[in-house]
Amino acid sequence: MSIALKKLPKFTLGVEEEYMILDPTTRDLRSHMSKIVEGGKIQLREQVKAEMHQSVVEVGTNICQNIAEARKEVSFLRRKIDELARAQGLVAGASSTHPFAKWQDQEITDDPRYHNIVNELKDIARSNLIFGLHVHVGIESREIALQLMNQACYFLPHIYALTTNSPFWEGRNTGFKAFRAKVFAKFPRTGLPEYFDSVQSYDNFLEILVKTNCIDNPKKIWWDLRMHPFFSTIEFRICDMCLTVDETICVVALIQAVVAKLYKLLMSNTSFNIYRIALIRENKFRAARNGIEGLLIDFGKKVEVPTRELILELLDFVDDVVDELGSREEINYVHQILERGTGADQQLAVFEQTGSLESVVDFITSKFTEGI
Repeated sequence: MSIALKKLPKFTLGVEEEYMILDPTTRDLRSHMSKIVEGGKIQLREQVKAEMHQSVVEVGTNICQNIAEARKEVSFLRRKIDELARAQGLVAGASSTHPFAKWQDQEITDDPRYHNIVNELKDIARSNLIFGLHVHVGIESREIALQLMNQACYFLPHIYALTTNSPFWEGRNTGFKAFRAKVFAKFPRTGLPEYFDSVQSYDNFLEILVKTNCIDNPKKIWWDLRMHPFFSTIEFRICDMCLTVDETICVVALIQAVVAKLYKLLMSNTSFNIYRIALIRENKFRAARNGIEGLLIDFGKKVEVPTRELILELLDFVDDVVDELGSREEINYVHQILERGTGADQQLAVFEQTGSLESVVDFITSKFTEGI
């Protein structure tokens, strides 16, 4: 029996971004020795934290009631990190890999959590010099959250393609629009999540891993999409770090709309098709390699389709929930991304014009506070 859905839940939002801290002269990553984090905690408290590598700063918004609040918070955090970095003679940037930095040169943050990870994963952890965007969407019911997680997996490559922003790695053009995922894939328990038929089976899976000392807590499940172990959210972790606030907020709005639309279908007993993870993995690879320029597979029709067309179909799919969420303007920004190109497309264009990876870094840092 379907439920007459008069009004959508709020689908509150939380946004986490990881920024690179750079020397403006060498353009290389620079260990900030916690000065930025320590200075940030005076103003931002728990909204700023150190990451494993000292050249990385992670920020997180408070719980946002809508996309307008999310924009305000992300803009505020970028502005503050920019100010704190400049006060130390440094600059900040948003890209999922640095164009030429070497992970071997990076210092590890002196924290027991990171020492434990390095002790367990060795060079896999030390070489994980990447930066990501994580988006939380609030859902109170774990049963509903699991169903939405299973269904939303299909759309992960579409969303991923829009965020691709890591074409370079250690001074090389990798040939991928998003090489970050290839670096992170060395970690255990990453990539697309398995299908779970119940919350009990999900919890049993986590319990086995903890009991057998594979993990010490469920946060060490680093899937592209997961039910958060401590918050009432599903967390989208697949995205590359976006160059600008406008791009970040566009992607956040699209993720929220996908969840809202799938929820609306679920409440009317019209669940979205669930496809094999092995098939979706094919689309993820294509998105990583070609971004919005390539072809994805339409599994329903069993044909290849230009990624741009499938993204436009996705916009049509969520259109009936966008106005209630108040995010039409933000989601319409997808058209600008399709016209101008993703962060990876723009980085590659700068490199083609200049032949200089230092110029690519300058481009990345120049975009950090654009639109704020």
